[in-house]
Amino acid sequence: MTAAGKLSNVDLIQAQLEAYNAQDLDAYCAYFADDIQVGDLNRPPHTSDIETYRKNYAGVFAKFPENKAELLNRIAVGSTVIDHEKVIRSPGGETFEVIAIYTIADGKVARVDFVK
Repeated sequence: MTAAGKLSNVDLIQAQLEAYNAQDLDAYCAYFADDIQVGDLNRPPHTSDIETYRKNYAGVFAKFPENKAELLNRIAVGSTVIDHEKVIRSPGGETFEVIAIYTIADGKVARVDFVK
């Protein structure tokens, strides 16, 4: 496996999506900066560090052990990668769509803005 810092921006986002779908919390969090900023688009961040981010996703993975995100579309320009995803909580269960806008700096995801 290639280190997160050696991946292209698109490959970095693909790798974190694959780690998310595998519910591999350590691998997933390795793609994010220690001071990761997460928020809803055009709002102040509600998460500003990797430990809070890790805790949030540990809860998601525990609550939805079959949770997966299906990539519907991806756009990449410079240090920004935008994914349109369909999230499936469990086979035959709840689904919803989300847009995740990833800003990449120094080989890691520095910020994520969500549109739901």
